[in-house]
Amino acid sequence: MKASRPITDGPFRPDMTHLDIQIAVEADGWADEDALEALASRVLGAAETFLQTQEGQPFPAQPTELSLVFADDETIREINSEWRGKDKPTNVLSFPAFPLTPGKMPGPMLGDIVIARETVEREAVELDKSFDDHLTHLMVHGFLHLFGYDHIENDDAEEMEALETRILAELGLSDPYAGQDPI
Repeated sequence: MKASRPITDGPFRPDMTHLDIQIAVEADGWADEDALEALASRVLGAAETFLQTQEGQPFPAQPTELSLVFADDETIREINSEWRGKDKPTNVLSFPAFPLTPGKMPGPMLGDIVIARETVEREAVELDKSFDDHLTHLMVHGFLHLFGYDHIENDDAEEMEALETRILAELGLSDPYAGQDPI
């Protein structure tokens, strides 16, 4: 895997966020909880700031809570089977607490994001990306789902991928879709 610089460095100020991020590490092999919390604060805080300043996404005055679960392939396979009818692991699943469309005010609970370590590792190798860079992309991807962005229809996918790319650029990462076939 490629080496990457720590993405917890930089100008983002966690004290300026409207997010209350709850971390749960439910599988072996992940970094320690403090490192994951710092990464999540940096990545999701930057995504929040981008949505607010560049897309006009409103946020309530009080922090909006979301949970970020660091799981394994078996756990995410079970969740994927139960909720999506797909009996296989996937990289990330998002569960909005309430239906939300882009640009609408979220409530006090945004939702849950679940990420599977083995799938992230496997995909990072296949994509020739560092683990942290791919994990960062998946955090942003899952976060956008909580705000109602989706990729089922081509037009929606293009919009979501463009947002992901722009947010990741703010974090100093390259386009995760570069070199892939267009939608």
